[in-house]
Amino acid sequence: MVQDRLIEWYRWEARDLPWRRTRDPYWILVSEVMLQQTQAERVIPYYERFLARFPTIESLARASVAEVISLWGGLGYNRRAVYLWRAAREVIERYGGRIPKDRRELQRLPGVGRYTAGAVVCFAFREPVAFWDTNIARVLTRIFLGPEARPSCRELEKLAESVLPRDRAYEWNQALMELGARVCLARRPRCGDCPVRELCRSVGTTGEHRRRSERFTGSRRYYRGRIVAVLRRRWGGMRLEELGRALREDYTPAHREWLEQLVGDLAREGLVEVAEDRGDYMVRLPGSGEGGQGAETGRR
Repeated sequence: MVQDRLIEWYRWEARDLPWRRTRDPYWILVSEVMLQQTQAERVIPYYERFLARFPTIESLARASVAEVISLWGGLGYNRRAVYLWRAAREVIERYGGRIPKDRRELQRLPGVGRYTAGAVVCFAFREPVAFWDTNIARVLTRIFLGPEARPSCRELEKLAESVLPRDRAYEWNQALMELGARVCLARRPRCGDCPVRELCRSVGTTGEHRRRSERFTGSRRYYRGRIVAVLRRRWGGMRLEELGRALREDYTPAHREWLEQLVGDLAREGLVEVAEDRGDYMVRLPGSGEGGQGAETGRR
């Protein structure tokens, strides 16, 4: 049986990841948000540093969003930091500081989707729930449906639910993620190392073709990250033209509209604040112009 073999493999082969040593729902929520689009090995030092500074959801909610973004620096996708901070404040205000056990309630929190809510409910509260992300969907599809299958989201939901061993949901879901991260890789699946190769409908396939990705350096996403990174080093903020020169050596007034659009997008997402100052615009991390002290930023 697939479930028995995969869970047994997980018991012997699972990586010792720090978020697997806790049932604290806040700590697990932090890990799941950080793990969105980021590999586990890269997340570990950020996760440990973040929880050393914000060990409880109350401490995170009390912090300024500027300090949270500063501590997040280098992990990427900075809007995740803002969502996590907003979620912490909402948990304090609406739920008295206790992360809800109900999956639907969790999904009402900023930045928490169906997958993240399911992971928190399963890993923190040990509820027998099925959930999937890209990696889990790939594993389930290959094992149970075959290499040509292209299931819809609804079909994936039904599949994940139908194969869930309800008495071992924690280990099963962890095992699916472990297999997807280490063996059942997207482009080069290591079928020879797979514990369920004899039961898999896709064994021996070559994997997915590499999709041509957008050039990162010089892209909008690149410069969005650069803006936040520059502002982390300037707690009081920067004037728009000064920020532009810090971003690119070839900056000229002709780039101002481009920069205003980038800053405007970041401001709408809560990643920066823009204030008028003597006829110009001052850009800073949210809350950093209100006398807040970013312990991490201040020491850099």
